Amino acid sequence: MMKQINVYGSGCKNCVTTAERLEQVAKELGLAVSVTKVTDLEAIMTAGVMSTPAVGVDGVLKHSGSVPTEEQIKKMLE
Repeated sequence: MMKQINVYGSGCKNCVTTAERLEQVAKELGLAVSVTKVTDLEAIMTAGVMSTPAVGVDGVLKHSGSVPTEEQIKKMLE
């Protein structure tokens, strides 16, 4: 089953890095993921994000405020 992942942020370098790292780790784990970059401020606020970049997995906010490490991403995707 494909996981839906949202990367919340303005599209800054950290947000781009977060999205790339998520895709890389998912590929290494052999997981099917769909990564969407969410840049709409209203959508970011609705998701409950207070600081970016932030990551939501299947509609649940899992991380915010920094680029997650590979280890953090592995935990999010388990």
